[in-house]
Amino acid sequence: MSKIEMKTPLVEMDGDEMTRIIWQILKDELIYPFIDLKSEYYDLGLKHRDETNDQVTIDASNATKKYGVAVKCATITPNAARVKEYNLKKMYKSPNGTIRAILDGTVFRTPIQVKGITPTVRTWKKPLTIARHAYGDVYRNVEMQIDRPGKVTMTFTPDDGSEKKTVTVFDFKGPGIVQAQHNIDASITSFARSCFEYALSEKKDLWFASKDTISKQYDHRFKDIFNDMYEAEYKESFKKEGIEYFYTLIDDAVARVMKSEGGFIWACKNYDGDVMSDMISSAFGSLAMMTSVLVSPEGYYEYEAAHGTVQRHYYKHLDGEETSTNSVATIFAWTGALRKRGELDRIPALMDFADALEKSTLGTIESGKMTKDLALITNIKDPIVLNTREFIVEVRKNLEKKLA
Repeated sequence: MSKIEMKTPLVEMDGDEMTRIIWQILKDELIYPFIDLKSEYYDLGLKHRDETNDQVTIDASNATKKYGVAVKCATITPNAARVKEYNLKKMYKSPNGTIRAILDGTVFRTPIQVKGITPTVRTWKKPLTIARHAYGDVYRNVEMQIDRPGKVTMTFTPDDGSEKKTVTVFDFKGPGIVQAQHNIDASITSFARSCFEYALSEKKDLWFASKDTISKQYDHRFKDIFNDMYEAEYKESFKKEGIEYFYTLIDDAVARVMKSEGGFIWACKNYDGDVMSDMISSAFGSLAMMTSVLVSPEGYYEYEAAHGTVQRHYYKHLDGEETSTNSVATIFAWTGALRKRGELDRIPALMDFADALEKSTLGTIESGKMTKDLALITNIKDPIVLNTREFIVEVRKNLEKKLA
């Protein structure tokens, strides 16, 4: 069987720990035998990030701008323990945060549904995609402990020398706490555009929710930017595709989501998206069964698994112990990137291969062969538990049958 030819490279970002091990097995078994892979390789493993003072993350991000499509392995965001463990020069920032900032992207996370794993919410028939605005809010807050009576104010000092604006936050009569947060129109606008564009590309309804009845300026600004952009630029396109944009309050959205069939994109502010994406992944089965794609308003795409580096399994692996690590989300990161590369370069064979690999992966699970995490939650009787490599090899067998 001849290998599928690629025209344009995709950017490949290698990662850390157990997912790095899976990354190589996956390429050896599921990519190299079938595709003449063209990729710009960047090693985002923590040791190499340290050697380059994290320049490699910046280079990989800029390469994604150049080629348009990237696939990323899970990476470590170091804390104090990791700095000591890896003898790092400093505590580096999250690679995902750096990539998001450079690409100005929005993260879309979607659970992977498979027969035998039933969602906790019985009405959910189709995957729910969470779009998280990964900028500002509580994640870039400033806060202060108040230890005595006094007044806290918030002041805006214009750069042009015009009159300052000051509001009273609270007049404390005793100890307490105070917090300030911010956002910027440019980031909210990019978030909205990414959501509308992704909804069109996926042909799915788009929901957005905030609490504008309480936060009459902060949250209302999000609502206005989304609404104005929809009315001016996307209303006709949505109508043509038979999809809709829907706004409601965040508490109403939660109530509606729990009774819905799913199948739409739910755009959330930063904190809401952080919380809801974990709820969705857990309710659909496992974080190891969730895709993640970073989409920029300019049309750059970066695909990865939604989970981390599976540290506990990696230490077992180093000790020579067998692991049964779920590789499904990592496989789907590759299929997402290959499908998008095929779409942009007009290579139907590459898109068909991505479809076949996904079906082979899900077919393996549905036949009763799966990793341990899924065996614990499946309703398939007497599942066969496979180790990390065995599962990928079994997927390859199914893939070869499909392609034949």
